[in-house]
Order: sequence, then structure tokens, then C-alpha cells
Amino acid sequence: MLLENRVAVITGGASGMGRAMALKFAAEGCDVVVNDIQEEKAAEVAGAIRASGRGAVAVRADVSRGEDIRSLVDRAVEAFGKIDILVTNAGAAGGADLEHSDEQEWDRVMALNLKGAFLLCKAAVPHMKERRYGKIIMVSSMGAVRPSISVLAYHSAKAGVLGLMKNLAFELAPFGIYVNCIVPGPIETPFWDPLSAGMSEEKKRAFLDALAKKEVPLGRIGKPEDIAGPALFFASELSSYVTGQVLCVAGGQPGITTDMTFISAPESRSYR
Repeated sequence: MLLENRVAVITGGASGMGRAMALKFAAEGCDVVVNDIQEEKAAEVAGAIRASGRGAVAVRADVSRGEDIRSLVDRAVEAFGKIDILVTNAGAAGGADLEHSDEQEWDRVMALNLKGAFLLCKAAVPHMKERRYGKIIMVSSMGAVRPSISVLAYHSAKAGVLGLMKNLAFELAPFGIYVNCIVPGPIETPFWDPLSAGMSEEKKRAFLDALAKKEVPLGRIGKPEDIAGPALFFASELSSYVTGQVLCVAGGQPGITTDMTFISAPESRSYR
């Protein structure tokens, strides 16, 4: 098993990509802390993991709130004694074009998608540093650099995730902590619900199929399980020499890169 004796915290784990990753990790021997604001659904995922023979707890926490995040990390360490893997998957779509965007929506979307990833790392990394080991997997979006519609706040937040990942990968490498990012293409998750509100299931299916035909070389919308495999790669020792990388999981859509050259000496990784 690729994750035997490992402990993962997965945010947004009640549905979609988070749920798929939680179940995939458990199948590979991992104990999982399933976080979501959808408490009942998170409990269902944790129950399924326990039924498979692995340990799991469900923890309700709002990732935009520092107090909630600290409680989540404390609960994970209390339950399993450590955190080996952190997946900052929780987030939400939102925003509009520049003309129709407002400050409140901008702040809400930034808090959920970018501030939340920062807070999670801030709380979890000290535990990883103690053991000089950790795998952090962030989730961005193709829209961060190749938007096909204008949802300014969401795409800006997801672009920020890429920058956060790159900086943390550089800063944390000396402590044995790996930081990488998955960039999904169109994946069939609750993300699409606001865009298909009012549609019948038949019309929603036609909408997604048309999107796939137009934008995805493989000709289909991705499934949450399509993200779980790449996440397993980053979470396991299969990626023991991989950090600071962006992996596009997008059915053949052109990949993106945020490669950069670091010129600072290792001892200059921090201002402190």
C-alpha cells in the first residue's frame, strides 16, 4: 500500500474531488481527517472509510476562519498523533467580471480559496517540521491562467494558490516538506451547480457534454476520481523527488507552467 501508516487531512472532503481523494487515500492504507462545512456528508465519507478498515474522523470547519482551522489541526493530531499529508482542496466558485464584481464577494472568494490554503499550511506545517516530513497538495484551476469565462475573484484566488505553492515549496524543502499543486480542468463536481441552476438533468448533461466537446481533447468532462490518482502520486513516495510542481489534470488541455529560477542561497530562504 502506498500510504500505509500515513495520516491525511483533506479539506472539502465531503463531496467531489475531496471525497474521491479521501476514499483513494484510505484504500492505500491512509487514515483520513475529512473536513467540510457539510457535516453530515463529511460524516458519511468518514464512516465509509472506517467501514473499509481505516481510521477516519469528520471535522466541521470553515477554512476561511483561523480559529476553525486551528481546531481542525488540533483535532487531527489528537485523533492520530500526526499529520503527514495536507490537501487544501476546499474552496468555492464566485465572482463576476470586473464591472459586476463587488468588494464583499471578492473578500469571500479570496478567503475561501486562497486565505484558507494559507491558514491550513500555517497551522499544519509546525507539526510536519517536528517530524521533518510532510506532503502538501494544493488545488488550483486552469482558469487561473487560461480563463474561458470571467469570474475574476475565483480565478485570481486560484492564481494566488500557484504563487503560494511555489513559495512554500522553496521555503519548506529543507524540512522534508513537499508542496505541489494539481490544476484540474473541467471536473464534474458541485462546482457546476450555480452555472446550471434551473436546468433539468438532461439540459445540464447537454451543457457539460458541449463544454467537453469544445474545450477538452479527450472529449469528456473529468470525474472526481480522475483527480484522486494524481493526488495519490503527490501524497506518496512515488513523488519522493518532486516538489514545487504544477500538474494539469485536464483531459489534454494545454498545460501551464510557473517555473522560475531561485537564486537565493539555502540559508536565505527566510527573512528570519
